[in-house]
Amino acid sequence: MTTTEDFRSPMTLAPIRRARERFLADLPLPDGIPDDVVAGWRRARFFGVQRDLTADRDLAAAPASPLLAAASPVLQRLVPVLGDRDHAMVLADERCRVLWWHGRRPVAALRHDLSEREVGHNSAAVALRTGLRAEAHGPEHFLDLWQDVSAVSVPLHAPEGARAVGTVTVVTDLCAGRGSHPGTALAEATAAAVEAELAARWQRPAERLLLDAYLRESVSGQAVVALDGRNRFVNEAAARQLSPEALSHLERRAVALMHGESASDVPRPRGGERSYGLHEPDEARDRDQAQERWGVREPLDVDMPDGSGQAARLTPVRHGDTVIGIIAVARRTSPSPGPGSPGPGGSLRQAGKLAALAGSSVAWRHATARAAELARSSSQPLLLTGERGSGKTAVGRALLLERDGTEPLTVDAAKAPDGRLAALCATLTNRQDSPGCPARSLLLRHAERLGQRDVAALIALLDESPHLPLVITYTPDAPVGPCLQRLLDGLSARSVVLPPLRGRPEDIEELASRLAPEPAPGHPPLTWTLDAVRALEQHSWPGNVTELAHLVRAVAEQRRASGPVRRSELPDAVQERPATRRLSAIERAERDAILEALRRHGGNKARAAAALGIGRATLYRKLRGYR
Repeated sequence: MTTTEDFRSPMTLAPIRRARERFLADLPLPDGIPDDVVAGWRRARFFGVQRDLTADRDLAAAPASPLLAAASPVLQRLVPVLGDRDHAMVLADERCRVLWWHGRRPVAALRHDLSEREVGHNSAAVALRTGLRAEAHGPEHFLDLWQDVSAVSVPLHAPEGARAVGTVTVVTDLCAGRGSHPGTALAEATAAAVEAELAARWQRPAERLLLDAYLRESVSGQAVVALDGRNRFVNEAAARQLSPEALSHLERRAVALMHGESASDVPRPRGGERSYGLHEPDEARDRDQAQERWGVREPLDVDMPDGSGQAARLTPVRHGDTVIGIIAVARRTSPSPGPGSPGPGGSLRQAGKLAALAGSSVAWRHATARAAELARSSSQPLLLTGERGSGKTAVGRALLLERDGTEPLTVDAAKAPDGRLAALCATLTNRQDSPGCPARSLLLRHAERLGQRDVAALIALLDESPHLPLVITYTPDAPVGPCLQRLLDGLSARSVVLPPLRGRPEDIEELASRLAPEPAPGHPPLTWTLDAVRALEQHSWPGNVTELAHLVRAVAEQRRASGPVRRSELPDAVQERPATRRLSAIERAERDAILEALRRHGGNKARAAAALGIGRATLYRKLRGYR
């Protein structure tokens, strides 16, 4: 149980101990057992935790961590104090992995992973989840291993105070008497000292100024981004509102302003509009005071390039005479599209045939919304590019069905012999020339596999009939010839790149549910444990949605167990935890842009870097960071 004021003595823990035994025996629980204790036991059972786990005798070496580096000076000063007492201390990171421990009790009863998925209810996991001090005593734990110990955990907050990055836990024998855990003061004092070390190491004075401005603006609830060319702070509102393209645009603008781009190249605030950000037009006095306090001058307005009807006010943050960063506060310049008419920034899931396409991530919504906008704006051909299995055919078919109301004619260049499309092009031209006989919409798959005759025929058809209802899918996986390159160049202005599945992991759980086969009568639908979903989200998915569909069908056909699918039922390649860190949404968008530039320039890194507006050394550094 999590306690902060009313601690239970061993006498009052007796009912909880009896309730735990009834719970483990699948018997009804008596009244009066705290809800948070029962919920913790149920989560442990849901995750498949075994009650009889033993201590990890050979704890693995702690992973390198900025948290451990900052905490080490504090913890080493405590070692002499802990040696003279029955207390023991444990430091865990944001994933509940043990980084450091000292004392008799942890050595006898410590597990290297304190997450609820691995060991069930415990104070460290609760403190990390809630961001508050937590205690757990004896039978409140799920494991038999911890029935005679009490623990208090205090979360460690990042310097900006927005999230917990770890916990400090003090462990003792099962406490007697009433009152707070006897190690509470020690845990809280240690946590405060570690947080002070984190703050001192995490930022230089100039970065502190940028962070303070970011935090001040974020309080308003607006979409706020802070940029300094090396770091990005994106609050929750900005993550929901801004597309990866918009964030990359803000990054480029910020770097240009910091490197001395002329202010005349950036639009000034437009007269008569409401001003957002640090400065409000009807608060001139507060504005001047804010400029003196935060070192900011000359807020500027820029429009977002992704057609989302949004703009951002950029406010330089100065340290002395140097611009050390930019605060961007985004706002909409046009009304948000309604439920029945999804616009560039709206939800595609409300639009007719497109509603069957699963995906609510920012990258997917903006890519498919852009495709829908191009399809609605005119009847000109549309090019959908992306990795194999990323959903290009499904999006193209849905767009043509929505536009024309009839099933499109589908041609797969990977299966059709060279010349098949040339003959079809002649038929399509004749239909367009016949009055009252509208051309049938065409979905051309795998344009990269077209033969020379078909490429030439398609180019001629588009020259003669530029408004042909046509969607072409293209997978960039090999060098292209000059004719196909001419075709792709001609369609580049009306092209959309669909994100790979690894670039939108938040969609995987929904996709897995949509792709599961219909259950047999009387059987529940296929569901997944949180640990299994985490494994799916961490997989690289080289085959994208197609690979996920095969996996889901195979699991559904082969499994004999009941209940949610567990990680152990997944293929070995998916079960394995990735060795590399998980990229943020902005890093994934940046990586995809670099890979696309390399593809367009035949792998030439110098030309790709020039096209992206970055140095070749920067390109190499970013590629190494994404491995």
